[in-house]
Amino acid sequence: MQIIITAVGPDNIRLVDPIIHYVTGEGANIAEVQMYNHDEVALFAMLLRVEFPADQLTTLRKAMCEIGDIKNLGIRVWSPEERAERPRLAICTTYRQEPPLALLRAIRDGQINAEPTVMIGNRNACRGTAEQFGVDWHMIGNANGAVNDEQLAELLDHYEVDYIILARYMRVLTAASCWKYAGGRIINLHHGLLPSFPGMRPYHDAYASRMLTYGATCHFIVPELDAGNQIIYQSTFTVPPGQSLEDTIRIGQADNEPRCLVEGVRRVVSREVQLHFHRVVARK
Repeated sequence: MQIIITAVGPDNIRLVDPIIHYVTGEGANIAEVQMYNHDEVALFAMLLRVEFPADQLTTLRKAMCEIGDIKNLGIRVWSPEERAERPRLAICTTYRQEPPLALLRAIRDGQINAEPTVMIGNRNACRGTAEQFGVDWHMIGNANGAVNDEQLAELLDHYEVDYIILARYMRVLTAASCWKYAGGRIINLHHGLLPSFPGMRPYHDAYASRMLTYGATCHFIVPELDAGNQIIYQSTFTVPPGQSLEDTIRIGQADNEPRCLVEGVRRVVSREVQLHFHRVVARK
């Protein structure tokens, strides 16, 4: 069984040793190791991908919990194989209703085999969509839309989420949040073609460049915003010369962005692709 272990906490010495020693002592085959020290916030983060016997998953979780308590680390143990037939999704939203609506319809219609376990918003715009599909809703933004990252993590852990879908969720995740759920668990819909048009206004940037082809990108999240090397799927549409920016944005938001998100999530949930060393690879 493929298992991903993430550890996040205050930077210190010898944080990795007990984790590595335990898994290797139990005969695990290590497939990937990544470690990060974010000096500006004194943050340590590690990802460990291993092959481990499925019948020892509970024992592994208990051991990692004990190590986390000793080392003051938040350690999470997750396997994409544990609920492979119907993984649990958290859908994070801000204002746009079209992407989460398309995703929920695709799940309802059997296009995506997943369970929409919870919807989380930093604004209340998509609450009605959650209620329409009978999905638990949690509003975690303050009056300005700012989010408490610990509250977000508590919800994700409480609902035992497998994948976090950022469906036009217009908040940048902190480095700590990214690494708590690293290893291809966070999927983002960006409303522009990466890597050419990153940032918050890709339609406007493409329009200023006199583009006739616009698009959206579904990609795995890593700490660098819209880094562009973790692309799962891209969808495009072409406009005639002279079409207004407003009409282009309307087409993109109503049709292209939702279509891109649905196909991107389907590829991940179906385990056609996975993230490995910050690169998207096709599973054999």
